[in-house]
Amino acid sequence: MTSHRHANAWVVSVNMGYGHERAAYALKDLARGGIITANDYPGIPDGDKRLWVESRRIYELLSRVKPIPLIGDPLFSLIDKTQRIAPFYPRRDLSQPSSQVRQTYFMIEKLGLGKHLIEKLSKKPLPLICTFFIPAFAAETYGYPGEIYLVICDADISRAWVAKDPKKSRIKYFAPNGRVVERLKLYGIKPENIFLTGFPLPKEVIGGPEGVIIKKDLITRICNLDPNGIFRQKYQRTLDAELGPGTCPMGDGHRPITLVFSVGGAGAQKKLGVDMVRSLKHRIQTGRIIVRLAAGTKTDVADYFTTQIKQLGLKRCLGKGIHVDSEPDRTTYFHRFTKRLRTTDILWTKPSEMSFYSGVGLPIIMAPSIGSQEAFNRIWLKTVNAGVTQGDPRYTDEWLFDWINSGGLARMAWNGYIEAPTHGSYRIESIITGEKIELEKLPMIV
Repeated sequence: MTSHRHANAWVVSVNMGYGHERAAYALKDLARGGIITANDYPGIPDGDKRLWVESRRIYELLSRVKPIPLIGDPLFSLIDKTQRIAPFYPRRDLSQPSSQVRQTYFMIEKLGLGKHLIEKLSKKPLPLICTFFIPAFAAETYGYPGEIYLVICDADISRAWVAKDPKKSRIKYFAPNGRVVERLKLYGIKPENIFLTGFPLPKEVIGGPEGVIIKKDLITRICNLDPNGIFRQKYQRTLDAELGPGTCPMGDGHRPITLVFSVGGAGAQKKLGVDMVRSLKHRIQTGRIIVRLAAGTKTDVADYFTTQIKQLGLKRCLGKGIHVDSEPDRTTYFHRFTKRLRTTDILWTKPSEMSFYSGVGLPIIMAPSIGSQEAFNRIWLKTVNAGVTQGDPRYTDEWLFDWINSGGLARMAWNGYIEAPTHGSYRIESIITGEKIELEKLPMIV
């Protein structure tokens, strides 16, 4: 495992949802002095804070309006239109800046957004790794003297992620998949400024370049998700070759199935989680499944879950067959959520940046998409055969266990491990430090 002697970069994120901070968390070993939150760091000017607050309100509004009956979809479409990702085909020059790009540069160039932070970091010009585009654009605008890198957090991106003048931009990109590589070229980014790394996943669930931890956890997960041995009987030789002889013996799993339902940073889709719990009530009471409702740092969402669980008559199961995971702050959330992933068998979430966690061998049940980028994440997950669109939450008890008993979710876990990139954090670290490491071949999926 990498030690903190590699903490020789500035890692800058933003507190908007969880996606950008999730990527930064996986790169914490590189972060000199810890991860910097561009919209909430010590000494941030009041003017910058106000601009960031407005940006965050728009982001969270996008997530919250969609579930509203009747008016939700039309209002969402209106807001989302400015962030839409243009069709990839036919291939063409998409380098002209969008209205969102022009608005971003107005805030940077005319209102000074990010200037204070960049001047502060410029006093020690380490490599600058950003997980959101505004700090990267500000660094280039204000002449940051070091290298500037931008981590892409979705399987496809809008024009908003690329500088106003892409052909002259010196920002370098860490792309999670082949589609983003090709998209960046259409936006005018020079090929030499694009690195295909994969999304940075936490090292705690990987276990070094050899993937010691991920393989160990995958063995247990496949046993749990294939109770009838249907998947293992068909692919036993392949499993033995990759994970070691006899590592997936036939028989029952090592623990009850553990399902994590993850609510996004804006707290949308919480009702979906309750509908799912209602359907699984008998399975929870009889110990057939453990459900974890991940509320993140949203106390109102955690309170909602707890109240609903009690109303469903599951109070005695709290802390046993059903858990409401609520954390006091975002740093604690990322640490504990990552730790719990090792004993998670199924992840149910909207297809956000969490889609890339299929790479650790987690089958993803996809909740409805929120935003254009999540629609493309959904396509990518289906392309690698590591995720499936949810069934009707009211009948989760039926379709979920059909998928388990048939070995279908075990197959998705395996596909994610084999097809989705797993070593993004190590590749990024190698580029920043200049140290060569031996890794598995990166899937070139577009």
